[in-house]
Amino acid sequence: MVKSKIQNPKSKINPNFKIQITKQKFCHLSFVFWYSFVICHLSFVILMSGCATITEGAKGIAGISTKSLEDSRKEAIVKTVNDDYQTAYKKAKEVLVNTGSYIYAEDTKKKMIAIYVTKEDTTPVGIFFKEIEANKTQIEVSSPSTYAKELIATRLFKVLNPEEKKG
Repeated sequence: MVKSKIQNPKSKINPNFKIQITKQKFCHLSFVFWYSFVICHLSFVILMSGCATITEGAKGIAGISTKSLEDSRKEAIVKTVNDDYQTAYKKAKEVLVNTGSYIYAEDTKKKMIAIYVTKEDTTPVGIFFKEIEANKTQIEVSSPSTYAKELIATRLFKVLNPEEKKG
């Protein structure tokens, strides 16, 4: 039982009013809390086990997801350059910056640079690097847009002067 501590004497509410929670109401409340707890946890588990993780979902909302670039890698333009990985990476990054492309993500684990064609044209393009030999690096340019992929590949390979290799 809870006793009210109202101090205003003009109040129409009896200051000695007592609230009683019956056993039945208490059981109902505990069931509601337990049910809410279970639903929240199940929702969390379902969200975490979906196709897109929360991290990738957040990147998608923020506009910096690279999933579409990774998915379109199978149709990428692939060429090999006569440079080691570090040199090819630095040259490619320099070309992208000098041609006005906007780099929005770099991932050293995936060995990739994700760009927008320009700051105004936010068509995503991914440049992936794969070290073939000590002085040979394979570069893959992927994008959901064929035009953007070909444009960036032309800009890159004009400067890097690669040997064409089918892959």
